[in-house]
Amino acid sequence: MADSREYVLPGTRGPITVREWPGERPRYVAIVVHGYGEHVGRYEELAGVLVAHGAVVFGPDHMGHGKSTGERVLIEDFEDVVTDVRSVAERARAAHPGLPVVMVGHSMGGLIAARYAQRYGDSLAALVLSGPVIGAWELPGRLLALDEIPDTPISPASLSRDPAVGAAYTTDPLVWHGPMKRPTLQAFARTLETVSKGGDLGRLPLLWLHGDDDRLVPLAGSRVGIEEISGGVLTERIHAGARHEVFNETNKAEVFADVTRFLDGVLAG
Repeated sequence: MADSREYVLPGTRGPITVREWPGERPRYVAIVVHGYGEHVGRYEELAGVLVAHGAVVFGPDHMGHGKSTGERVLIEDFEDVVTDVRSVAERARAAHPGLPVVMVGHSMGGLIAARYAQRYGDSLAALVLSGPVIGAWELPGRLLALDEIPDTPISPASLSRDPAVGAAYTTDPLVWHGPMKRPTLQAFARTLETVSKGGDLGRLPLLWLHGDDDRLVPLAGSRVGIEEISGGVLTERIHAGARHEVFNETNKAEVFADVTRFLDGVLAG
């Protein structure tokens, strides 16, 4: 387990908590962007892999998530979240001037990271998207068509084939287990369209990771979004049998190797 420290930064809608995993003589900065209803502390193992690979790792808890302020899981505008992540990246860049910056976004964090790359792509050396909520994700439209949002929590079994992952998720006090909120769903729908129409990422190296048994963010829908944003420098790794959280899957060592191999190529270039 990598050592880490926490601090608080001003956010667009209130203070946000940021975690940093320091590295000795780092070669690059990695910004981790977590998914819906969770927090960046769930990426401890990924951070340890990246630190061992030569990174210093930063990641915020988004507004309304984890240890950050705000009504739980309420996001009215994802552009604000992108701006918050930008503040974290600027803090990291000031502490480590001259180092290349890579961004790793999972699920909702993939949507945020993709939009970040559209807004600030010139500041990134590479982008890694894991099970990203982009393209043709049908859930917001289905739920918004209902008069009342059902209180149906995420099934722990949908996260990973490893039952320990679901058990830890279920008992994690910083994870939201209640219903989605209508303003957040509306923000998802708007931002999916914004990213779809926002243009490709040019020559930014992109690694797309996905499980082919992802029932939360189906592979086919994300592929639509990947094709829209990829500027042609795409590395694709689809893992057979894997569910939504490939960084927590039974073959996670293979997934981590995908990431470090990709970043080696980027850093060498």
